Amino acid sequence: MAFSVMTMTDKAAARVRAIVDNSPGAKGVRVGIKKGGCAGMEYTIDLVTEPQAKDDRIERDGASVWIDPAAVLYLLGTEMDFETTTLRSGFTFHNPNQTSACGCGESVELKAADLAELARQKQGADAHG
Repeated sequence: MAFSVMTMTDKAAARVRAIVDNSPGAKGVRVGIKKGGCAGMEYTIDLVTEPQAKDDRIERDGASVWIDPAAVLYLLGTEMDFETTTLRSGFTFHNPNQTSACGCGESVELKAADLAELARQKQGADAHG
């Protein structure tokens, strides 16, 4: 079984499909991170018309999300979701590499994933699976 950098929920997949359906030429979205905000980093989401060869790709129910290679170590194990509340709607990220977030929820502090720990977890899962 191949390891995916990220996963996405049904709601996130449905929203990506809706974005693609309403954007001529779009094939999906691209997730990355950039420096900014009060906590130090922000997630980025851009429309993809031509995938970049080095990007990782995840797919769920026909929805494609590409991941910027510079963000992979910060996004390993992340689940992408989409939520609608009374005040806002948007993609959310449940990221095990997040160490803190700003009060407004727009920026986060991330650490690179511990690759040795991920390898131990995978070995444990393979031994039991």
